[in-house]
Amino acid sequence: MSELVDVLVPANEEGTRATVLRWCKQVGDAVVKDEPLVELETDKVTVEIPAPAEGTLCEILKQVDAEVVPDEVLARLSLGGASAAPKLEAPLAAAENSRRPSPVADAGDATEQRLSPAVRRLLQEHTIAAASIAGSGRDGRITAQDVIRHVADAPASAQAGANEHVAAETQVPASGSTRISHTAIRRRVAEHMTRSLLEAPHVTTLFEADLTRVLAHRASHAADYQARGARLTLTAYIVSACAHALRAIPQVNATFHSDALELHADANIGVGTALGNKGLIVPVIHRAHTLDLFSIARRLGQVVEAARAGRLTPEEVRGGTFTISNHGVGGSLLAAPIVINQPQVAILGVGKVQRRVCAVQIEGAEAIGVRSMCYLTLTIDHRALDAFQANSFLSSVVDTLDNWSAENPR
Repeated sequence: MSELVDVLVPANEEGTRATVLRWCKQVGDAVVKDEPLVELETDKVTVEIPAPAEGTLCEILKQVDAEVVPDEVLARLSLGGASAAPKLEAPLAAAENSRRPSPVADAGDATEQRLSPAVRRLLQEHTIAAASIAGSGRDGRITAQDVIRHVADAPASAQAGANEHVAAETQVPASGSTRISHTAIRRRVAEHMTRSLLEAPHVTTLFEADLTRVLAHRASHAADYQARGARLTLTAYIVSACAHALRAIPQVNATFHSDALELHADANIGVGTALGNKGLIVPVIHRAHTLDLFSIARRLGQVVEAARAGRLTPEEVRGGTFTISNHGVGGSLLAAPIVINQPQVAILGVGKVQRRVCAVQIEGAEAIGVRSMCYLTLTIDHRALDAFQANSFLSSVVDTLDNWSAENPR
């Protein structure tokens, strides 16, 4: 009897469930160790599961759209060489194959037949022929990174055409209605937000920050940062200020448990990133308290770009201890309450920066001045925090931003 090897769902620290997105192989197909076998989608990332051994795919236990949990068996491989697949699996395999997207290139092309589902999807989204890309993977296979690099090097006009193609797919008909199936990300976000509101009593406190000095610093240093490979955004300053405040008020950098409040040594700050109609994802800047402003700006640019390109790794969305939602980039002045990213205990909301007339102190005397102001909100889990910690935290953030200088050590 041939030896069987189980294909397992990998551990997922940020959640317990994933969805089977696509199978790269059919029952009866020969597989090579480490080649893509199945693609799983969580609320955060899409992960290709490689074959754990060389052999034949003899059984698929979890079909497309099935929800799975860590260590659950997805399929089984036979190590005894090619063999006839169980008759029960044949119709299922055919059904799964029929659900795959139509090939971008000629179905008879050998290159096309070796593409993983993730690569196929990227090629379709950007309307690219597989033959136009040189693969860097094993035996010349095209990887997702190859496609992403190709897209980044493509002319802007080509990208505009691809964007128009995607937009056309989501247009509402002239009459009647249309239904758009929820993606796994959208379903998980909905479940996560509902659970957060049901479990945690949300309370929001509101402060106002003066970003005049921050904007002056940014104007003086943006070109230098860009030349060194980092785009200096206002969010980078917010991350830096929050990292300092989380060290000063550690109760905000915590996880609530029924019997204790777990304080975290590292300030791992997540930044909410919109994915258009697909949903929201929160890439994490790990150990932000150890980074200077340049390092924060560079890392922030990297993870946001990866999020929007769909190439975040599981490590880049794990371990967050605090979250920032910069809703002001869309023109919003104030949003409250912003739903807490459980199991964290607080989330910061950043509103649009506006030029406002304010009473200011000039050489000890009151005067009227025009300043760049924005609203900051901190929504807390009232089981874990009270107004004292919330106000202390926001006071620290505002003080850092109000008094930013070129010599600022943060």
